Amino acid sequence: MSKMLVATLALILVAPAALARDTRIKLPIADAMKAAASRVNADVKLYWGKQAFPKPQKSFGSFTTNKKTNFFNKSDKEGCEWAFLSAILTLQERAVREGGNAVVNIKSVYRGGNFASETEYECGAGAMVGGVAFEGEVVKLP
Repeated sequence: MSKMLVATLALILVAPAALARDTRIKLPIADAMKAAASRVNADVKLYWGKQAFPKPQKSFGSFTTNKKTNFFNKSDKEGCEWAFLSAILTLQERAVREGGNAVVNIKSVYRGGNFASETEYECGAGAMVGGVAFEGEVVKLP
């Protein structure tokens, strides 16, 4: 009986740590864009990290989006791609609302991070929920 009690207490102490997983992973932008292709607004161009873009006619400022999604019954990659899609759509909607046609210098800012890349984005993958946060500058390109 005491072994059972010790095992139960150990499980109770370990379980919250397992549920509290918050792993930062880097995934390919190309894969996420391919998965999101049918939903992304082709009229609002996206430029990641230090990708070259034409000189803007006007800047509307920098904007941040932070999107979470349920990771239940999803792989980390699947969950991150869902959050990626939501974050990108939010940035594109903001660009349209401001009068822009592009978002430039997009970088990952998950949990205060500052990860800029032309090929990868950062996602926080948890046991039940994960998220993606981006910051980008909305501009009007010629």
